[in-house]
Amino acid sequence: MRNSQTTAQLLLLGGIVAALVGAYVVLSRNDTLAYLENVAALKQWFLELGVAGPLMIIGLMTLAIVMSPVPSAPIALAAGAAYGHTAGTLYVILGAELGAITAFAIARLAGMVTVQKWFGPQAIQRLNGSQNTMMVIVFVSRLLPFISFDMVSYAAGVTPLRFWRFALATLAGIIPASFLLAHFGAEMASGESQRIGTTLLLLGGVSLVIVLSKWLSNRWNKL
Repeated sequence: MRNSQTTAQLLLLGGIVAALVGAYVVLSRNDTLAYLENVAALKQWFLELGVAGPLMIIGLMTLAIVMSPVPSAPIALAAGAAYGHTAGTLYVILGAELGAITAFAIARLAGMVTVQKWFGPQAIQRLNGSQNTMMVIVFVSRLLPFISFDMVSYAAGVTPLRFWRFALATLAGIIPASFLLAHFGAEMASGESQRIGTTLLLLGGVSLVIVLSKWLSNRWNKL
């Protein structure tokens, strides 16, 4: 019974991977990936979709998190340009959260079984730790732009981290970046150079604080 369940989950993992690879091949061959990098074209498309525009943003953001080659930043910028700071931020947050949860669920359903099968049950036991600590790690990783968003989601899925803790830490961590991207998109759409410059300075300041925090943390750990 145990072996049949493991086999079924491994087959599920294989099917998911095959579907993602197939989707990537289709998107890359018909130039969809290139189109998704065009902020102006995306903005116009979202507006032409009418009430379906926000749903498309949420869907594309979800896809971008689950399937790494799909760019998420242009989608977030276009959301802000099309719907403004507040609504654009909300749509981006919903899509990013749904994508992170989907990636987490994929890893939890099939990835944990794969880890156990390849490395033994002790591999999962070594991942055991404080739920609060793992939650903080997820939260901080969402604030650092140089850490892969989707890889964190998949990696968290093969740890014992509880789902609600992962979802909460992710939600709290993606709000700042989602707002900044949507806000920047809205400022770009406004065409006002002074406001764009202010936003760029804000983005640069946030990045500097993040990098400085990481450097100070490393220095502290070495003491």
